[in-house]
Amino acid sequence: MKLRVLGSAGAEFPNFRPPAFLIDDQLLLDAGTIGSVLTEEEQWGIKDVFITHSHLDHIRAIPALADNIIIKNLRHTVKIYSIAEVISAMREHMFNNIIWPDFTVIPGPDRPVISFETIDTGVEYSVSGYRIRAIPVDHTVPTVGYRVCQGSTTLVYTGDTGPTEEIWKYVSGIDALIVEVSFPNNMEPLALLTKHLTCSLLSVELEKIVRLPKRIFITHPKPQYYDIIRTEIDCLGLKEIELLHDGAIFDI
Repeated sequence: MKLRVLGSAGAEFPNFRPPAFLIDDQLLLDAGTIGSVLTEEEQWGIKDVFITHSHLDHIRAIPALADNIIIKNLRHTVKIYSIAEVISAMREHMFNNIIWPDFTVIPGPDRPVISFETIDTGVEYSVSGYRIRAIPVDHTVPTVGYRVCQGSTTLVYTGDTGPTEEIWKYVSGIDALIVEVSFPNNMEPLALLTKHLTCSLLSVELEKIVRLPKRIFITHPKPQYYDIIRTEIDCLGLKEIELLHDGAIFDI
């Protein structure tokens, strides 16, 4: 499983892009960054997009992708998967012919550029050779993380979350975990208010896992505190853990 980090920041600054993780050049976890990184040909390779929640920094690149496809006059449909609350928010507030054209019926309802696919939590779906399960996490809006399996390889992505429970049942001993740390430790009250994690909060969460994953990738740091968060991650003393940077590529 090839993991390409298109974006992994908790805000947008030069050299820091919103979250998007491309698996094997075709399956995307969140869509904060697409067209500003991928070539035309790489964009056309995207078939399936799994969205964790409806916050703008996790969905904002989808409209531009849809526009790029229609401009190129491609017969290509990108399937957007998420739970009902997220799909509803995107239909109502983004692809509503006010904020952006409704690409679910363009160029025609029989072959749209975008297709919304509602999924349920706790159910494993087979999509393009992957087994994918949505798992609830605790954020300020309805949010899920994803467990992605291909063959014997397993990756779990939490998306945005504060202290949570259920997703850790699916993480023990897996190949890779992508988990957020948005704020430094001295901003824990804000992290808890906005339902995000700090390094100290993450340390408590990791204790809920029976056996740590082989690799733990940290995503969603606020760029203003990137260096502080990196230092605090190092202080955890875990050889498995690594703070992500945009543009990184991993073989999982």
